[in-house]
Amino acid sequence: MPTRPCRAEISTRALEENFRFLAALAAPHAELLAIVKANAYGHGLALCAPAVVRAGARWLGVTSVEEGIAARALCPDAQILIIGGIFPGQAEAALAFRLTPVAWEPWHLDELERAAHAASASSGTMPGSVPVHLEIDTGMSRQGADPNALAPLLARFGPGSPLRLEAVMTHLFAADEAGGEITQSQLALLDQALGRISSAGHFAEWLNVGNSAALLAGLAPSLAELAARHGMKAMLRPGLALYGLLPEFNPAFTPPYAPAEPASLARARAALAPVLRWKSQVVTVRSVPAGTQVGYNGTFVATEPMRLALVAAGYGDGLDRSLSNRFSLLVRGERAPVVGRISMDQTVLDVTGIPGVAPGDEVVLIGEQGGETITAFDHARAGGTIPWEVFTRIGARVPRLGIKHAEPIQGGAVAVKASLLR
Repeated sequence: MPTRPCRAEISTRALEENFRFLAALAAPHAELLAIVKANAYGHGLALCAPAVVRAGARWLGVTSVEEGIAARALCPDAQILIIGGIFPGQAEAALAFRLTPVAWEPWHLDELERAAHAASASSGTMPGSVPVHLEIDTGMSRQGADPNALAPLLARFGPGSPLRLEAVMTHLFAADEAGGEITQSQLALLDQALGRISSAGHFAEWLNVGNSAALLAGLAPSLAELAARHGMKAMLRPGLALYGLLPEFNPAFTPPYAPAEPASLARARAALAPVLRWKSQVVTVRSVPAGTQVGYNGTFVATEPMRLALVAAGYGDGLDRSLSNRFSLLVRGERAPVVGRISMDQTVLDVTGIPGVAPGDEVVLIGEQGGETITAFDHARAGGTIPWEVFTRIGARVPRLGIKHAEPIQGGAVAVKASLLR
């Protein structure tokens, strides 16, 4: 049965190529953990998790045990990290589905130990069989253990414990600041904490540090050097770049106020491709006289005779209502202003100056059409937010379709033959 035309088209080929590029950028200094949390940043876990594994990812990062179970069903052999940790009562499922939790509170370890001992009664769980990534708070004050109070946590990884310190991690919360002072301060704190860990006789395999910004800013070699000083290997966690967007650095890499742009960032700008295109269709077109009110509460009034196109997309699909009367979408390769308030399911565009707009015409919310482009950054700037939120706000009722191929049609538009890949 034909469906409502509002859809997100996902290029798994672009995603795979993005991962391969980022992995090559990190090599030989670091391995990559592909971030697929929050439904793969709104792109669709079912499409994206298998794609990055096909591209060579051994590690996947999700937020919760629930997401981890879904990822495990898709990727039976991947190593899956639960970045947000476990909640009470979830440790049994984490172990059963071979999920690796991040931990930073004593009760996290309590839960995991209890679950491991319960499992050992039936399966003979061995000491050190439960890998844990211990997070250190190096200044973000979000999650993570106090670097000066690690002794009680480290004691839980002693001989005979089912717990194994597989990695130490932290989050570089200002890696998109070109000056890098905060990041260097964080890494200095992390270095000290790693010294305390090794002095206590504990050794982890991985140093799990760094996001897209850290990788693109060229930090992989220094993170690898830090890891090697403590007998570890470096791991970075790209998210936004994986989906084809570069983080915006503030300030920009502009001497003399900031360092020159690293070669890694310039290469990424040329190589990475957007993975998601968000599209809908024109439903109807009408002509209205001057003085016509448009939308709820008549926040737009036509000052002249106009042609208006109704689009099957609204804030229920994730199009931010704050963009009412202050944003444009693409129709026939041109920008058509949003007029009136964005409704839950529909939006009205001014197509007065765009010849030939008709029902069935493709409307692009994110993506390219006829040489014009709208990006998640454009949405974010207009709505006072960030592209991460733009992507993850795209509603669950918007189907994520894996693109197979595209064909040109009359008028230069593109009709995409897509199917829901499983």
